[in-house]
Amino acid sequence: MHAAFFLLLGASLVRYLLRHAWEGRSPWIIGLSAALAALYVLGPALGSRATPRRLVWLGTVVAVWMVLVVLAPSFAWCAVPLFYTGLRTLPPRAALVLVALLTAFVVAAQLQLAHGGFDPNLVIAPPAVAAIATAVFVHAERLAARQRALIDDLLSTRRELAATERREGTLAERQRLSMEIHDTLAQGLSSQQMLLQAADRTWDADPATARRHVRTAESIAERNLAEARRFVHDLAPADLAEGGGLEQALRALAARESAGFRVDGAPVPLPDRVQSALLRIAQGALANVREHAGATSAALTLTYLDDQIVLDIADDGRGFEPARTRGGVRGHGLPAMRARVRQLGGTLTVESTSGEGTVLSAAVPLDTRDARDTRDTQDTRAVLDAQDTRETP
Repeated sequence: MHAAFFLLLGASLVRYLLRHAWEGRSPWIIGLSAALAALYVLGPALGSRATPRRLVWLGTVVAVWMVLVVLAPSFAWCAVPLFYTGLRTLPPRAALVLVALLTAFVVAAQLQLAHGGFDPNLVIAPPAVAAIATAVFVHAERLAARQRALIDDLLSTRRELAATERREGTLAERQRLSMEIHDTLAQGLSSQQMLLQAADRTWDADPATARRHVRTAESIAERNLAEARRFVHDLAPADLAEGGGLEQALRALAARESAGFRVDGAPVPLPDRVQSALLRIAQGALANVREHAGATSAALTLTYLDDQIVLDIADDGRGFEPARTRGGVRGHGLPAMRARVRQLGGTLTVESTSGEGTVLSAAVPLDTRDARDTRDTQDTRAVLDAQDTRETP
């Protein structure tokens, strides 16, 4: 619109100089044209809001233009860019009054230029152009207002979504920590309590057995201390941090719990989160066997299939009714296991009958991309370890 104004102003001045001989008003027209151009250049620096300085500027521009139109009607079409300037600066009613005033000057100028008598087009065309310009501006302003409202709604929605995600992340972390504490520290403390109570009952009658219970409780306390320290560092299971991966951690766990352990299938690298989840599930399941099942034996089976890895924990205890666990009767253990498996996209099934033992099965799908990334990470660590070994004096 600025370019159109200067183009129309320059064309009007050239037309005047070509069509008219030099006369007394010519210097005034040239000077007023230069003054109008200079005033228009100052407009953007004053902003678009209806401030007093902006209103004074607009009134001066319109006044200089009107004088030019009176002296040289060919400058009338410079009004079209001024339409938009007035619509952007003034309130709606005041802007319409200004557009009507400018249109009237244009009509008068066109009639003055007509040498062949009255021409209806000269009366109809300027109001039509003014109406079109005003309609385009109003429509564009409405679209801009809708767009601003939409952007505001999107920003507000994004802020709300970010706040919701933060809340959900906090709740998820709290749930994860509660499961970690339940599967490690709480289970260990429960075992220590049972062992110490058993030692207290047998201290006088069978001191050797009592001392064995105390030593076992001490061992469990030592492992709980390692778990607590691991929480401070990275919340990874202490058994996994010792090296050897999931199989060694499960084998060590089975040995501590006097359970059997077997691996079926060809082992593949597993992501840390899968190893941690399966180890926690095994810890929780064996703790349930120890505290609730009254079993004489238990067994862990880790099975590698083509598209998933399955961990089975079986015992020959008293069993229970799995339907009762849906109501939360059996505490936090099984819901925590289900939550862990569900976070990995897997499933947890429990098969049990009263008096016939229990089989708990956790199946987690294997993602070949995760396995490949894990293998690459392990290879990189092996190379770095080898380098560190060579560089150590």
